[in-house]
Amino acid sequence: MCIFAAVKDLIPQVFSIDTPQSFEKVCLDVFNYQAENCAVYREYISHLGIVPQKITQSAQIPYLPVSFFKTHNIISNTDPVQIIFSSSGTTGMSQSQHLVTDVLVYEKSFNLAFEQFYGEIENTCFLALLPSYQERDGSSLIYMVDALIGKSRHPDSGYFLHNHTDLFEKLKALKLTNQKTILIGVTYALLDFVDQHHIDFPNLLVMETGGMKGKRKEMVREELHQTLQDGFGISAIHSEYGMTELLSQAYSFGNGIFNCPPWMKIQLRETNDPLSAAPIHKTGGINIIDLANINSCSFIATQDLGKIFPDGSFEVLGRFDNADIRGCNLLVN
Repeated sequence: MCIFAAVKDLIPQVFSIDTPQSFEKVCLDVFNYQAENCAVYREYISHLGIVPQKITQSAQIPYLPVSFFKTHNIISNTDPVQIIFSSSGTTGMSQSQHLVTDVLVYEKSFNLAFEQFYGEIENTCFLALLPSYQERDGSSLIYMVDALIGKSRHPDSGYFLHNHTDLFEKLKALKLTNQKTILIGVTYALLDFVDQHHIDFPNLLVMETGGMKGKRKEMVREELHQTLQDGFGISAIHSEYGMTELLSQAYSFGNGIFNCPPWMKIQLRETNDPLSAAPIHKTGGINIIDLANINSCSFIATQDLGKIFPDGSFEVLGRFDNADIRGCNLLVN
């Protein structure tokens, strides 16, 4: 079977996963495909002395360090690159680049996942405390939010990063009509808003997408979420966990506990031995299987630290020492 046909066959399987068994099968198929067709991943596996044909379960699959996206083109086919997603960065900080040869795979991933966790996109009002796509070209987060705003078809959906007064008036009007509303923003922009305005909007869903390094003083999650809950008059703060190097996102309904869509899975590695798995409930480095990354690399060792719970949900506890600031934190300069 030709490479092109193999990928086209695998993509619908990725988004049809509905059991642990089907995840395992598709995961191994994607691994075998990328071990052969992703040159960087193939060479990395070879240096580890791993023979792909001897990998018989997902727990044995090696993870490519996320830093490789800063120094190499991680790609698994010869199709033209349609879009390049890039991380935000400051002077002297190298940027990750994710070469995407089929942006429709990304769109399918975030549309299906968002609807799984939050229901119908159409007729939901999406408000964004983020730069618009025109202001931050290359951000996978902004690409997603831009698409959600477009698909929502709600006339009030849009960006409000530079006009908090208009956002406040919009929220008051939406509250009166009991409109389903989702406010997505970088954390420090949400804090800036509640510093100036207070609204009691219990049905509002507020989703924070990143931290505050370089913008405001750091806050522990409990303090941060309580401040935002008080400012918006809501009972929980939702969160999104994603990155430039992924084409899928995990979501938290509160308390910083994230869940993945069916084609994404989190595993932990020992902090002092990156090739060894860490047990459940122990803090470890976060490894991610993102099968939507079929045209790049689906097996990524991040610089995040976390814990996994028996039901597969996970918590992000911090970063390895000297790890770069997460891109979403730097979206607004």
